[in-house]
Amino acid sequence: MAQPSPAAAAIIRAQGQRPPSRGTRRLCGQAVPERRMPQLSLSWLGLGPVATSPWLLLLLVGASWLLARVLAWTYAFYGTCSRLRCFLQPPTRSWFWGHLGLLRLEGPEGADPSPEEELKPACTSQDMKVTPTEEGLRDVTQLVATYPQGFKFWLGPILPGITLCHPDIIRPVLNASATIALKDNVFSRFMKPWLGEGLLLSGGDKWSRHRRMLTPAFHFNILKPYVKIFNDSVNIMHAKWQRLASEGSARLDMFEHISLMTLDSLQKCIFSFDSNCQEKPSEYIATILQLSALIEKRSQNILLYVDFLYYLTCDGQRFRKACRLVHDFTDAVIQERRRTLPNQDVDDFLKAKAKTKTLDFIDVLLLSKDEDGKQLSDEDIRAEADTFMFGGHDTTASGLSWVLYNLARHPEYQERCRQEVRELLRDREPTEIEW
Repeated sequence: MAQPSPAAAAIIRAQGQRPPSRGTRRLCGQAVPERRMPQLSLSWLGLGPVATSPWLLLLLVGASWLLARVLAWTYAFYGTCSRLRCFLQPPTRSWFWGHLGLLRLEGPEGADPSPEEELKPACTSQDMKVTPTEEGLRDVTQLVATYPQGFKFWLGPILPGITLCHPDIIRPVLNASATIALKDNVFSRFMKPWLGEGLLLSGGDKWSRHRRMLTPAFHFNILKPYVKIFNDSVNIMHAKWQRLASEGSARLDMFEHISLMTLDSLQKCIFSFDSNCQEKPSEYIATILQLSALIEKRSQNILLYVDFLYYLTCDGQRFRKACRLVHDFTDAVIQERRRTLPNQDVDDFLKAKAKTKTLDFIDVLLLSKDEDGKQLSDEDIRAEADTFMFGGHDTTASGLSWVLYNLARHPEYQERCRQEVRELLRDREPTEIEW
């Protein structure tokens, strides 16, 4: 508190009063001690004493926590980079993008890129420009020949990944327990709004419970009738190829046709629904393919890894709309099947369905129970059905396309496979292959 001037002090003394001392104030003629803000010494930061307050303390605590998190992340990141130094890596696009954008979709030579393609980062490294074409497959083959054990790649500046190529390197990872070989938590987050907590994305006790409950779906007696469905779908695809060849088509997109064939088969096996998607457009099938493409496109732009930013974009809104359409289709099938589900014994129902060869994946999920007699919820059933539609068609189509591609490049092995099939069918000439 400011001291009174000499004149004011003289007047006060003349009146018989003592001037207020420093740190006091006069209230109703009485000198009252003045409260002073406690001082906080910040000499360890090179600062003098400052007045403390709850907000200042909160700010210091927050800054200390943030600093500790940054230091911990930096230490962990340095440790990860040190452990990955043994892996070589192809040339990166840039220090920021890493290897993002080196795998992109391209149309025929000379064709204008689609709006989706224009948004993909361009590749400036000619050593690692991989496209989903025959030329791209050659590039992948060359990449594996250059890095036979495996190689490191970067998704942006701070997110590394490993691609393993040699079977001896892959085997320990596949044989490792779930506690050691953890599931991916980056790309799985992109798929979770679509696939939910199915076998692909779930873990721990939930994964174990669902795996046990889904075991009956893979019993031989249930899978055998599916072979006829596979044959019918493949025959449709062969008929399309013969028609295209008779019309003079010299080239076709193998993966596109095989993807439609696998989706056609899965839709019949999971939902008992025939969309005839190989012959005419199907909104549900087109949406499945769109969701796969949107996830792949998002993975190529690290700025869209943040959910809040992604759902502000047009692609994010399309992704949400596509998820709603797929979920509505699956939910409608589940609800309709629940209404028609009989109250008879489960074993009798399964035997009756097996005889008529109409048992599908939804039937098995609706009738499955765990050790406590609890059934799967509608949300769990939808997650498993959507998971098998995605995982079943994409991996199968990729594997079949890769096999056919290599058989076409190596006629001698193609002939050996043909002879093996002929020997197996030597004593019989069925109209179609059976279990």
